[in-house]
Amino acid sequence: MTQTDTVLIVGAGPTGLTTACTLLQHGVDCRVIDRRNGPASEPKALILWSGALEVLRRIDVADSLEKRSLPLSGASYWSGGRRTGGVRFGALADTAFPRPLCVPQSVTEGVLYDRLLKLGGNVEWNTELAAARITGSTPSNVSVTLTVPGTGSPAPFSPRWLIGADGTHSTVRAAAGIAFEGSTYARDFLLGDGVFTGGLPEDEAQYHLTPEGVLVVVPLPGGGHRVFFDRDATGEVRPLSDEELQELLTARGPKGWKLESTWWRSTFRVHTKVAARFREGSVLLAGDAAHCHSPAGGQGLNTGVQDGFNLGWKLAAVINGADPALLDSYEAERRPAALRALRNSDRQTRLWMLRHGPKRVLRDTLLKVATATGALDRRIVPELAQLDPGLESSPAVPGELPKPGTRGGRGGKGPGLLSPGVRLPDTPWQPLHGTDAASLHEFLAAGRHTLLVLQGASAPGTSGSGGPGTSGSGGPGTSGADAGERTAAEAAELVARSTVRSQTDVLLLTDHRPRGGCDPSAPYARAVDIGRKLTELAGAGPLVVYVRPDGAVGAWSSHRDLGRLAAGVSVLGAAVESVA
Repeated sequence: MTQTDTVLIVGAGPTGLTTACTLLQHGVDCRVIDRRNGPASEPKALILWSGALEVLRRIDVADSLEKRSLPLSGASYWSGGRRTGGVRFGALADTAFPRPLCVPQSVTEGVLYDRLLKLGGNVEWNTELAAARITGSTPSNVSVTLTVPGTGSPAPFSPRWLIGADGTHSTVRAAAGIAFEGSTYARDFLLGDGVFTGGLPEDEAQYHLTPEGVLVVVPLPGGGHRVFFDRDATGEVRPLSDEELQELLTARGPKGWKLESTWWRSTFRVHTKVAARFREGSVLLAGDAAHCHSPAGGQGLNTGVQDGFNLGWKLAAVINGADPALLDSYEAERRPAALRALRNSDRQTRLWMLRHGPKRVLRDTLLKVATATGALDRRIVPELAQLDPGLESSPAVPGELPKPGTRGGRGGKGPGLLSPGVRLPDTPWQPLHGTDAASLHEFLAAGRHTLLVLQGASAPGTSGSGGPGTSGSGGPGTSGADAGERTAAEAAELVARSTVRSQTDVLLLTDHRPRGGCDPSAPYARAVDIGRKLTELAGAGPLVVYVRPDGAVGAWSSHRDLGRLAAGVSVLGAAVESVA
């Protein structure tokens, strides 16, 4: 990679490392700097939700994190010493991660850093962005000065792309002149990780809402618990002593809970802010540099990890030749997601802070009713899990691409579950050729671009989807099965001429095993849709669906409009001529 193509990532926390790993998996080198002397040792954020875990699976670290985690069964809310409500985890459908995992941030960073090294990347520790000068707009010219240990003088550098993953006090955001809008809670937040006795919860989070303030208790993997309190802001930043933590625990927790020892304590203020823009020309913001949240619900790290993956695959596609306008969709997709996460965490925090009077009584009553009716499970858990991408209005999902004069158009509804911007549901399948994956989500876990060819409904022993003796959808004398095979071959040919061919898969999904077996030389994978969740949508088929690396539908088309599909999906680059 030439210097003009270089991506400089400032910050090697979970967001920066996720971005770097995604770029490397998509064939793009990058430079990562961090002013710290190595990966984090402080546990900080604890909870990984389903949406972030699916992202981490796509960069091949979810298994390692699961082995070092504690799955949580639920969360409960207590007021006046009594349980007023609760949610149960584990009921989320269509995901390999139906419940959140408790994993200290230091573990998450360590696993991501190991993955970065395996991909051939590296982090330049003890290296700081001393200054940045940004001129122009899209694209902008970027000049930065780095302080590099051992050099004796600042080192100038001109990256083509500058990514700010450098936290709440982002130097990159300030250099780009992007406002950070929001407020700061008038409360101090105090926490301690350690060993406790007295029967603390073993696999659920508890929220004890008292007139004096909140007590949050979370069990930790490997033993121990985190306790978390709030208090009126004092301006002090020192961590509380074990004795002070015990005083708060005695005042707000159940009788008999006792702190034995701690290994980490912290005091901090909480902001609820979001950047006015996530992009300024060649400068892009992600994670805490773009948004910061209350710790309620564990949304900050999760949102940042999803930022990093979204930005990484899009930037890689642009560097590989896709339309640069693809990067405009980064802010269009991730800023609304950040605002949703911020609203969710802020709502929970304000519920914590209700101290006295009718509002407190109303809160407790609503928690009881919402728990009894299941409304709390149905609403809170999906919001926190961040599985729904909400991309229907994104400029990166052109939708159905029919011929002029036919139904549909930009943003048109797809058949059933194929609406553009919607996350594809999982379906079990029997792999036949080119893959060992046992389901769609397992296949998509590679985090690559995919052209999914859905063969029209047919049955063994018939000549196609139109029934016995008919020619199906492939034209005179062509069976539905033949049309699916031909379309998959044409899709593979299209991909072979695209700019992201090394990061793109083609899969033919059928509803039956072929009578003549599979061609072992076919340039596409093939599987039988056992659940028939998707193949039945093709009707007379075939349909071709572009699936983004995040598992969302980007666009779909009939097999006759394969060229239009390529022209409408910018990541396919120069492969725009019709091959149908």
